[in-house]
Amino acid sequence: MKQPDLLKHTDQVNEQMARYGVKFGIYKNNVFKEQLFPFDAIPRVIEHNEFGILEKGLKQRVLALNLFLKDIYSKKQIVKDGIVPEDFIFASSGYMAECEGVVPAKGIYSHISGIDLVKGKDGTWYILEDNLRVPSGASYPMIARELCRRSSPETFRDNRLEDNRNYAGLLRWTMDYVNTGGHTVILTPGRYNAAYFEHSYLAEKTGAHLVTGSELKVENDRLYYISADGSMEQVGAVYRRISDEYLDPMNFNPESLIGIPHIYDVFRKGNVALLNAPGNGVADDKGIYYFVPKMVKYYLGEEAVLNNAPTYLPFYKEDMAYVLEHFDSLVLKDVAEAGGYGVVFGSSMSKEQKKDFIRLLEKEPRRFIAQEVIDFEDLDIMDNGEIVPRKADLRAFVLMADEPVVWKSGLTRFSRNPDSFIVNSSQGGGFKDTWVLYQ
Repeated sequence: MKQPDLLKHTDQVNEQMARYGVKFGIYKNNVFKEQLFPFDAIPRVIEHNEFGILEKGLKQRVLALNLFLKDIYSKKQIVKDGIVPEDFIFASSGYMAECEGVVPAKGIYSHISGIDLVKGKDGTWYILEDNLRVPSGASYPMIARELCRRSSPETFRDNRLEDNRNYAGLLRWTMDYVNTGGHTVILTPGRYNAAYFEHSYLAEKTGAHLVTGSELKVENDRLYYISADGSMEQVGAVYRRISDEYLDPMNFNPESLIGIPHIYDVFRKGNVALLNAPGNGVADDKGIYYFVPKMVKYYLGEEAVLNNAPTYLPFYKEDMAYVLEHFDSLVLKDVAEAGGYGVVFGSSMSKEQKKDFIRLLEKEPRRFIAQEVIDFEDLDIMDNGEIVPRKADLRAFVLMADEPVVWKSGLTRFSRNPDSFIVNSSQGGGFKDTWVLYQ
């Protein structure tokens, strides 16, 4: 692989990203703070054949998860057949009773899935978690590739890598496929959302209107976009970047100021498509994650191509016994948390912390999962002019229209802390481009 010329342009690319506003925001102690998402020019490289295995496994997983969502909001056959315990459905913070019996346009629930993976040092890929609600991150490798092409065009002439500039086209096709008639819009909570850069960038690239809740209105069981001159035009698809609970104050959280009153009623009647569908959180609950390989077998009659990280549910007595016996070698995760929060390593706890945590674990076993700590692959990054190894994961994006399509790229995030396995941007991580090679 020929990369040296590109590496000389790292600072230039980061400066351009700053100019474009490639940032993410985080709320800490009720204060909103924006910061740049540091880019590293050494790409993650995935060979063609290796990506083919990932592609097959990711398509399989997203198909099974869509079937699970359809089942769980209708017959619940997977519960009746004893594959997934009832407790893991109705106790999930992502389960929404309001979604019972509601089938989205063309029966698709997760139109854009962000699946997080890590590669072990043994070369095996493991799924870490599924993100089926409002997964973010595709815009970062998109703009990084665009700016790198400008800075070092010869790098991209000399290497046999897949062109990732088709994401906007794939996303537009996905939105149009379920559009019930009218405009396609991207709904943002506004300027102070953590992923606002992505919302605006994707709107620009797909040609969709970027709107806030105040620009949409429900009338006569239809959703309308209020244009600048005050006229109303029908909307047929909404790629919403707002959490379920804030989407519609009349159906969900009544205190929401960023949602659209009665938009869910329009959705329920089949007059607008919402991407992703409300209620998807029940499928990306970290407790439900444990059962996904079983879902693949149950719904598709196939063995899962991609493995979960070895996972234990304290909910089960035998798993609880294992967790207590091997506590110091496990990582424990709160099923309701995201963004790298709610993750604790048994080995990092003091004796008193361990005692308190085990007491909480025994009191609320459904709240946590435990996983083996995967010694995942280090990737090289540039740090103050030196090449150093850091832990990294991969968020792959699967788009679902008439069939699942895996984007031949992805968001590779890395930890900037040499002693940390946490790669999330909210925890100070950086990102790099993901090169998928063709034969």
